Amino acid sequence: MKIAVCIKQVPTREWQPRLNDARTWIREQEASYEMNEPDAYALEEGLRLREKHGGEVVVCSAGPARVQQVIREALARGADRAVHVEDEALGAADAFTAAAALTPAMQEERFDLILTGLQSDDQGHAQFGPVLAEKVGVPHSTIIMEVQADPAASSMKVKRELEGGWFQYVTMPLPALLTIQSGINQLRYATLKGIMAAKKKEIRKVAPPAGLASRLKVVALYAPQKSKQTVMIGGSPADAARELVRRLREEARAL
Repeated sequence: MKIAVCIKQVPTREWQPRLNDARTWIREQEASYEMNEPDAYALEEGLRLREKHGGEVVVCSAGPARVQQVIREALARGADRAVHVEDEALGAADAFTAAAALTPAMQEERFDLILTGLQSDDQGHAQFGPVLAEKVGVPHSTIIMEVQADPAASSMKVKRELEGGWFQYVTMPLPALLTIQSGINQLRYATLKGIMAAKKKEIRKVAPPAGLASRLKVVALYAPQKSKQTVMIGGSPADAARELVRRLREEARAL
């Protein structure tokens, strides 16, 4: 199987976000970065499918030069090679723009299966996978908890997580795209041998297609404001109880 795994570089969870002067995004030059966690599970699933069915795993990413940090990490974990659509403007790209940037290179590769994380830790829209599937022209399924591929029959059976503890099994043709739920497997980490081998693996740099335009405009970002107010209720115990119930019902809307 020829498997693509789309990965994204996101700010680390430990970094305290600081907004830029326009308050439309973070100060990227001050942030520390890591691989998007849901994408790490997609990568692991791709590696397991390759080990079972043979073939290769190609990591694909769109973003500035700093993205090579997570690309090298993916190669060290076991991916065979990488495709990097490099452009500084893609650092804060929305799902539509990122998918449009990757589409030509991924269509050229003709993958049997494309895997992405369910959503990104920075924007969290969960739209990249479905948009990419539409642009590449393959069927897709989301929130996948299990993959049973049959390359010989050009099909697979997948398990989807639904609401309320329910699951759904879907049979799909190949090629296709799946968005992988975190926790589907146990992640592996890069070994010293893998890190050394990653230095020799190919990272094909691709220019973004002309005419990329964002479909999303961020008007403003702000940090949640913490507020606390203490109100003392006096009077007799009975009066205080009645006043407390009134405030909970009419002001706090807790009753």
